Amino acid sequence: MHITARDIITSIPRRFRSEKAAGVTATVHLDISGEETLYYTVIIREGKCELREGAHGQPDCVVKTKAKTYIDLETGKANPQMALMLGKVKVSNLAVMMQFVKCFRKFDPSVYEQKRAAPRQARPAAPMTKTGPLAGLKVIDFTRLLPGPLATMFLADMGADVIKIEDPDSPDYVRDFEPRVNGVSMFYLALNRNKRSLAVNYLQPEGKEIIYDLVKNADVVVEQFRPGVMQEIGFGYDALRAINPRLIYVSVSGYGQHGSRAREAGHDLNYIALGGALGITGTAAGELTIPGFQLADIGGGSYMAMVAVLAALYQREKTGRGEWVDVSMTDAVLPFCTLPFAYMQGTGNAPAPAQFELSGALANYNVYRCADGRYVALGSLEPKFWNAFCRKLNRHDWAERLLGSNEDVKQLKEEVKALFLTKTRDEWLAFFRGEDICLTTVNSLSELTADAGLRGRNMFLAFEHPDGGKYHTINQPLKFLSSQFQNSYPAPELGAHSADVLQEIGYDPSKIERLQQSGIVKSI
Repeated sequence: MHITARDIITSIPRRFRSEKAAGVTATVHLDISGEETLYYTVIIREGKCELREGAHGQPDCVVKTKAKTYIDLETGKANPQMALMLGKVKVSNLAVMMQFVKCFRKFDPSVYEQKRAAPRQARPAAPMTKTGPLAGLKVIDFTRLLPGPLATMFLADMGADVIKIEDPDSPDYVRDFEPRVNGVSMFYLALNRNKRSLAVNYLQPEGKEIIYDLVKNADVVVEQFRPGVMQEIGFGYDALRAINPRLIYVSVSGYGQHGSRAREAGHDLNYIALGGALGITGTAAGELTIPGFQLADIGGGSYMAMVAVLAALYQREKTGRGEWVDVSMTDAVLPFCTLPFAYMQGTGNAPAPAQFELSGALANYNVYRCADGRYVALGSLEPKFWNAFCRKLNRHDWAERLLGSNEDVKQLKEEVKALFLTKTRDEWLAFFRGEDICLTTVNSLSELTADAGLRGRNMFLAFEHPDGGKYHTINQPLKFLSSQFQNSYPAPELGAHSADVLQEIGYDPSKIERLQQSGIVKSI
């Protein structure tokens, strides 16, 4: 089907969501050039949306772009942030624009084309039978993107019935993230296995009632909105606790529920910067290095959210009462700095990047490049390991120089560095095979699934998605001695379990059908 920029613009009033427009007043001019030259005014006022052709009134924001870019953005083929950064879209007032776009459903060609495309045949979700230490635990998951979804996925891996709550018109953003295979985001697949999907417009009164009914028999709610948002939409801790006093409520945020930064925006980089971890991570030249992974999101958000859930569950066993646990990702970064912080307390000096004993200052605890450009990690921290390393190389003099002057330590590192450049990585691994010296390869991502040790620990799961095809995800890392379980359900399509969940909370088929027809619930 051929979609034009005019098709998309003229669909704007039909995509308007009055429940999202509370308190929003905006006049936005759309200036579209290229294959089509269009100028439209969109006015939001008093919970209503009006579209006019041409320029009308003083705009609060002007959006300028090419017709093709506009189409790509609205149909999900282009990333809005990248388009802004590359100058493909010019927005005169970004704050107004961000508020404006939240008031509309996504453009769906099959719905808004005059001649609708034939709908894809629905694929009923397979019934789930969950096993594991958390089987029987019901978790209501309001999270999106990375920290919360990874935490709830690990809970689902261990048997919990995790019901992923998404607004059908504004689902988890990660569904649109690249890379995508046949329209399915690999990021979404990596973070949402073993969950069920309930797609419900929870801003509408009937949608709220569904959430309230669901909470009655739930054990845990995990949410990841900015502090105050859940209260504003009627799902704050006090409101849900009144329905279910045994409810455990976990809030994951950047800066915590209280404090001077509580309502500020942030990302992993901001949290590790404020928490001290970024300031001690870098090169000997003093340059800071951004870690190649999301330390705060996962270590501070995902893992700490899991701890919060499990600790609160244990407390509930003793008291019979639920609890609200405030997880600040910034707070949770601080323990990563425990040893450098203690070093500073003892010496009065904060270690500079790459100058702490465990971050590159020592020759026996470092990474080294080999002749083929690959790396090995040498962790011979204790004397017994370092002495064994020196004996194997017949370099007994190195054993004595490890704790010499700063200059001698630097010189020793250079000598070890030069040594590793004389053989390839695999040659060094073969040379030291059987030696107890803490030497390992530095695996690239492409080498992970081939690592025999990781495979033997069952750290990768294989799935086949009907659209995304075959793929692997990383398994949850906990192993239980007497509980053998592996829940292997791929990440659900949006609304795949809506009907099942509604039936479980007592809704009859006619009510479910009415909710679907009214757009309150999406089901497949």
